[in-house]
Amino acid sequence: MRSSRRHPLLVPVLLSALVILAARPAVADGDGVDLDISSQVARLYEDASVATGQYEAGRQDAEAQRGRAEQAERRLVQERQEISVLHEDLGRIVRAQYRQGGGLPYTAQILFAKDPEGLMRGQHAVRRADLAVAGAVAKSRRAEVRLAADEGKARSEWQALEKRTGELAAVKRTIEAKLDEARSALQSRADASVAAGSCRGAVRLDQPPTAFTSAWVAPVETYELSAGFGSGGEHWAHRHTGQDFAVPIGTPVRAVGAGRVVKVSCGGGFGIEVVVEHPNGYYTQYAHLASVAVDQGQRVSTGEWIGQSGTSGNSTGPHLHFEVRVTPEMGSAIDPVPWLAEHGVVV
Repeated sequence: MRSSRRHPLLVPVLLSALVILAARPAVADGDGVDLDISSQVARLYEDASVATGQYEAGRQDAEAQRGRAEQAERRLVQERQEISVLHEDLGRIVRAQYRQGGGLPYTAQILFAKDPEGLMRGQHAVRRADLAVAGAVAKSRRAEVRLAADEGKARSEWQALEKRTGELAAVKRTIEAKLDEARSALQSRADASVAAGSCRGAVRLDQPPTAFTSAWVAPVETYELSAGFGSGGEHWAHRHTGQDFAVPIGTPVRAVGAGRVVKVSCGGGFGIEVVVEHPNGYYTQYAHLASVAVDQGQRVSTGEWIGQSGTSGNSTGPHLHFEVRVTPEMGSAIDPVPWLAEHGVVV
C-alpha cells in the first residue's frame, strides 16, 4: 500500500518564478566557472517550490475565474428567460388594448361613443393601455441592454480564464524542462562517481532556514512511500532492509535527527550513501543518492540537508532508501517506520 505526505508551499505573486527560472544560469556563472550541478539543482528546486506554490495559487484563481464565468452564463440564461416572458406580456397587453378599442383613432372613438362619459371612460382605458405598453417596452429594452452587457462580461471572463490557463501551462513547462535537464546531469555525474568508486566530495548546499520544534523529522519533506521494510523481491538478496521514499532525482535529503556522519560511500549496491550516528545509539542510512553535502566526521543538526536523492547503485528508479540500524554496518537494520513513529515522526 502506498501512502504520501504532502506539505504546503509558499505562494508569492503569480508567474514571477517564470522570470527567475529563465534568468537562472544553465551551467556557468558570470566568471565562466562551472557551477556545481548539485547546487544548481538545489536552487532550481527552491525556484520550483516557489513556482509550484504560484502555480497552485494561479490554478485556484483560475477555478474562481471559471466559477465567475459559469455564474455569468447562468445569469444570461435567466435574463433570456425574463426577456422571453416580457415579450409574451407585451404581446398580451397589445392584444388586450386592441380588443378594448386602443387601436381606434380618436375621431372614431368620438363617433362610436354613446355619451361623453363613455368617451371619457374609453379614453382613460386607452391611456392606461398605452402606459402599460410603453412600460413593458421600456422594461424589455432595459433587459436587452443588460443582457448585451452581461454577454460581453461573460466573454471577457472566459477569455481571461483561457489566458490564465495558458500562462500556468507555460510556467509548468519551464519548471519541468529546467529540472529535467539538471536532474539528468546530476544523475550522470553520480553514476560516474559510483562506477569509479570514488566520491567527488561534499557539495555545500545553501541550507534552508529551519525552525523545527521537534528533535526528529522525516528524511524528505514531500514523498510517496514505496517498498517497505522486509519486502521480498528479486532486487534484494534476502529481504528489503529499509523504507523507500519515492522522490524525484535531486530532492534534498534531510538528517532525521542531530548526529555525526560516520560514513560517506560512493560504490556498491547502495550507490552513493551517507550513514549518521545519533546520540541515542542508533544509526540512520541514506542511500542511492545523487550527491552528498556532508563530510565524514561532520556533525549535523535535525533537518539539515545532507545530500540529494537519486537512483545510484542497485536502483530501479529515483528514490531514497532509508534505514535505521543498531550498528553503522548493513545487516543490523530494524523497521524504520515504527522507529520514526516512536520519535514522533509519522510517515
